[in-house]
Amino acid sequence: MSTDNLIALKDDMVAFIEGHGLKRLPGYVTEDIPSVVWEDQGKPDAWKDFVEMAKHVGAPFVTFSEMALEREELDALIEEAGEMNFPDEEAGELVEAQWLRKYAGNLGYIQLGFVYQGVAFLHESTTEWYERFQALLEDIESFQDIVIDDHDHDEDE
Repeated sequence: MSTDNLIALKDDMVAFIEGHGLKRLPGYVTEDIPSVVWEDQGKPDAWKDFVEMAKHVGAPFVTFSEMALEREELDALIEEAGEMNFPDEEAGELVEAQWLRKYAGNLGYIQLGFVYQGVAFLHESTTEWYERFQALLEDIESFQDIVIDDHDHDEDE
């Protein structure tokens, strides 16, 4: 997806889903649920095929989840990146987190889903900046886990 804000795509999805007579269930399908991710093979409108498949198999609804970059969440991430790299103000994580400021308030991720024979089928639309945001979150969480584990190990000694 080449856009920095998926809000127009969201509007199209809502209209398309409702136009096919399906209901939207606000909900996010987590990684611990058996699932199959739709491969769109570079087709920007593959989500339409996904919705049509949901209708074809008789799904009564499509799950719909969206994630925007909230300013408060970003501020907390910048603070954590700064603490992680103190006193280096040019550290990669901190620079990356600050770069994300221009996307605050933008919609960066949409997950559509339906269940068929006990398996959740998912379609995900995302922006490049949201993927970078998620990678940065994972890096910082991994670092915090190392620090906490190391601190726990020191107390054991």
